Amino acid sequence: MHYNGYYRFNESRYDYNEPVFYDVRTTANNNNNNTTINEDIYSYPENFTNAIVLIEEAIAGEEEDRLFYTYLINNAPSEEDRQIITGIRDNEIRHHSLFLKLYSELTGKTPPQLPGERFVPPSSYCEGLQRSIIGEESAVAKYSQILFAMQ
Repeated sequence: MHYNGYYRFNESRYDYNEPVFYDVRTTANNNNNNTTINEDIYSYPENFTNAIVLIEEAIAGEEEDRLFYTYLINNAPSEEDRQIITGIRDNEIRHHSLFLKLYSELTGKTPPQLPGERFVPPSSYCEGLQRSIIGEESAVAKYSQILFAMQ
């Protein structure tokens, strides 16, 4: 059994609807206050700079992710678990390469060397799985901000 494409399993079960963000601005118009609601705060031109910073952080964080998943592979209780986590780790390695390429294409520069997060082994395999789920949810939120800024 090979799990490198684990993320393709049953994609329809997730709701990827874009969250609605409100940027309330008040302007004077005939002495009345008008409020404008902008539902796409990530597409403001000034957010390009923020996206570049998030990409730099993502590059730095991918090294810690690789170490973390390697730890889980080495402590997995079964061969099936090892195969699944190896697929996830391999995706993290691809993410790192993609972020390096994206950064270079957007800026024309090599990304700066930022200190990554310090790898702290989990106290148990189960805790490691819990941390990985929380970490991936956080990454999705960050990557969404990058995506929306690029539109």
